[in-house]
Amino acid sequence: MSRRWHITDRPTTLQLKEIAKLLSEGHVALLPTDTIYGLHASALDAEAVERIVAIKGREETKPFVVIAASIDQLATLGVAAPAETLAALDTIWPAPLTAILPLAQPIPASRGLATLAVRIPALEWLRELTAETGPLVSTSANRSGEPPVQDPSDLALDLQQRIDAVIDAGELSGAPSAIVDLSTPEPRMVRAGENSFTQNLWKTLWKTL
Repeated sequence: MSRRWHITDRPTTLQLKEIAKLLSEGHVALLPTDTIYGLHASALDAEAVERIVAIKGREETKPFVVIAASIDQLATLGVAAPAETLAALDTIWPAPLTAILPLAQPIPASRGLATLAVRIPALEWLRELTAETGPLVSTSANRSGEPPVQDPSDLALDLQQRIDAVIDAGELSGAPSAIVDLSTPEPRMVRAGENSFTQNLWKTLWKTL
């Protein structure tokens, strides 16, 4: 049976320490983000990443999004983006923006690719958590091809039985993040996010890169 915590604005300090310990030990947790609920595990723990692959029924080579506490923490993943790219992102993050960046070499979360989709979330407590655990895989809490989960009570029963912890913040109404590919010379929009944010994002990237 998975551990479960109900929160309103943010977890308590004790709850954060408990969930950080679980994630650091290779477990999988359902957490609210600044967009939607996601399954989370250590991005550098190959066994934990494979557990999420199995839970979601994901394609063998499809990479995961990773969340981090800061630009500096991305270095622990081997992110090898140009300094000007990271500087531009530093003016935008934390925000509902996922950026695809080059890696020095593949890591478990990148599933064999030399690029990685990364995000610094807007939720302060989630950044505090990743500062403790290191970067985390953050993927929608559903089987591949099914709609994302906006309330833990909607999580399929068999998925509930296969995860180790849940932080339940009630129903979320956020949209998935915008995704921009910055691993090539010119930025490429992969998925638009909220309309006004996406427009401002695009102007900022074209102005600075």
